[in-house]
Amino acid sequence: MPQSTRSATLDAGPAGPGAGPDPTAAELTEARRRLATPERLRSFFAPRSVALVGASDSSGWGQFIVASLATSGFTGPLRPVHPTRPTAFDRPTVPTLRDLDEPVDLAYVLAPTRAVESVLEDAAAAGIRNAIVLASGYGDGGGEQGRAAEASLVRKAVELDITLLGPNCLGYVNAAASVAPFGLGIVPPLRRGPLGIVLQSGALTSNVLAFARAHQVGISLLTSMGNEAVITTADVVEHLIEDDDTEVIGLFLESVRDAPRFTRLAARALERGKPIVALKVGRTEAGQRTALAHTGALAGDDAVVDAAFRQFGVIRVGSLEQLLITSGLLTSGQVPKGRRVGVVTASGGACDIIADRSTDEGVRIVDFAEATTERLKAVLPPFAAAHNPLDVTGIILAERGSAQAGLGDMALEAVVDDPGIDFVFNMLALPAVEPPDPSTIERRVAQIATSTERSPVPIVNFTATCSDLSPYAQSLLDRNGLHVLAGIEFGLTAIGQALRWQETRALRPRPPSTEQAPAPAGIPSGPWSEARSRDLVAASGVPVVPAELVTDADAAVAAADRVAGPVALKICSAAITHKSDVGGVALGVHGERAVREAFERVRAAGRAVSDDIEGVLVSPMRAPATELFVGVTVDPSFGPVLAVGLGGVFIEVLEDVSLRLLPVDATEVRRMLGELRGAAVLRGPRGTRPADLDRVAEVVARVAAAAGGLGAALQTLEINPLRVDGDSVEALDVLVVAQDGKAVSAVSAVSAVSAVSDPDPAGS
Repeated sequence: MPQSTRSATLDAGPAGPGAGPDPTAAELTEARRRLATPERLRSFFAPRSVALVGASDSSGWGQFIVASLATSGFTGPLRPVHPTRPTAFDRPTVPTLRDLDEPVDLAYVLAPTRAVESVLEDAAAAGIRNAIVLASGYGDGGGEQGRAAEASLVRKAVELDITLLGPNCLGYVNAAASVAPFGLGIVPPLRRGPLGIVLQSGALTSNVLAFARAHQVGISLLTSMGNEAVITTADVVEHLIEDDDTEVIGLFLESVRDAPRFTRLAARALERGKPIVALKVGRTEAGQRTALAHTGALAGDDAVVDAAFRQFGVIRVGSLEQLLITSGLLTSGQVPKGRRVGVVTASGGACDIIADRSTDEGVRIVDFAEATTERLKAVLPPFAAAHNPLDVTGIILAERGSAQAGLGDMALEAVVDDPGIDFVFNMLALPAVEPPDPSTIERRVAQIATSTERSPVPIVNFTATCSDLSPYAQSLLDRNGLHVLAGIEFGLTAIGQALRWQETRALRPRPPSTEQAPAPAGIPSGPWSEARSRDLVAASGVPVVPAELVTDADAAVAAADRVAGPVALKICSAAITHKSDVGGVALGVHGERAVREAFERVRAAGRAVSDDIEGVLVSPMRAPATELFVGVTVDPSFGPVLAVGLGGVFIEVLEDVSLRLLPVDATEVRRMLGELRGAAVLRGPRGTRPADLDRVAEVVARVAAAAGGLGAALQTLEINPLRVDGDSVEALDVLVVAQDGKAVSAVSAVSAVSAVSDPDPAGS
């Protein structure tokens, strides 16, 4: 069985005897991309004929593939290939692909690793341009030999113009095209629908298919990815964005290999209205170690991954159940458009659970309108309360033969007409087997379908728990065109995710840039002195507390005299980034004698650490106010990332920060400030001045622009603290660390500058 997926580096030796010069990594990447364009993948995932290379009646893999093709409804030619066996699966074989009387659209390669490249050569000679490779022992093995073999396989595929899925791959299930060259069993029936699923795991595919089938989630395409030697996850995502049969994209990710491309694709999917729902593992330190062992790829800082997903509308979920249930809601046609809910149940306990979970998800259970309440009172039993969330009581279950059996229908009709709600959350009890007299449940479901059709707002049906739907229940729902969410917990989580996705889409986030800004000339590598750091941010319009750089005590006294009040003295040296740690800071200094003593003490502390001392900065003391931390660092996968949080203990102890990939503008920063757990501090508690959040956002956006101006030389830019007192915003301490400028950052710094330097190029 193929091992778990793993990325490989393209660093092997020559492709083989007589091969020409090896292409560079960039050339190979470009060539590989040409093999996996949406146009190429459209035909790759919809073959009309398939060859099974290494086909044998004794092969478990082969048996699964033949059975899966049959389950999918595939009716095209299936040609078994084996060098010695005359038949396989009751079909005559041919010795090699070259012996086929006509080319097939896809070759599924069951050959051992050592024979794969020769099979690809046969495929090319036979005019076959698509292949799935099951064999493992490539980059998935973790050794140098396996990585070299995978690199050689990529070069071979490029040389032969063959689009290749794998190696170490089980294949795919294309329900929309009725074809499933897939190396595990598929339990029929295969449910078709608008969800495309991409899995960086092979064995999970069967579990995903089983859960989807049991919970009314239909798929367009499901593919395992293997090692992603040629076709990558991003390639398939791009294909699904263009695919007319796919409305929602579901992902199981062990790593995000090409983060800049992934974010661009996420932005495109958001713009086109195709939600991406992703289960990204490696959220914890232990999970990151496991993901690294599985993929050989950089797991990355999960906080940055989380921020990038939120920024570009990727719905991140925590389990396979959430992945499929949330996707099912998004494909159901009954997605809420607002947060005001009317709840209809037959259980008081369910109402209590829903009330709590709705609050968690930001869903508001509003009071019913007076007219709705009166309609409900007219039909409810006298002991029932006509309020939201509504418990119509268990009488609708017990009194099946009386008029009370229609109570749920009348209550639902009243609630959907309420002018103050955006959607209805409707509890539905479904039988595990067909009852002896199915008329009551069938009439009830048919009436819900009628209500759904005429309702001015979506009706989201749910069951109390996440139980598999019985075949009878599924048939009943399908006949009436209804979908039901699996359980209160998963259902409300899905609703919250869907609402946040719509709100993100309405914000129209700026897509990440594909350009790369070079490092400006003359930028020194390593930490900068604070004086130089201050000059950088000031040039971008960031207000900085006034300061004078002095080199002797007399100049320090003169500078202090120009300040009406106490001053701060700080050592200024590129070699000392944490000045207070070495005694290089003196605060609240007042009077000539105190200034001289402080100057000598601070300078001596600096000289004890380094001879590279520019001098001492003298600046006015500021009264206590709200302090923010603002920093930009370069994530190795996603590029420049802006972090904003409350300063002091909040940043160090509570780690209360909001993150965004660059570029950002002031509007986006304003949203970041609202995400902080300590956002109330900015609103001015206990008599302090509330912060002018628009002014703060403008300044933070200019900090991001200053960082962007460093281009590829950017390593770190930090302001800690940024002092905020009403509309007065000042940087009190600035740190810049640059690199040699040869590193390639993932997001254009030029765009970060333009985001604030020219917010309205049309001059409107």
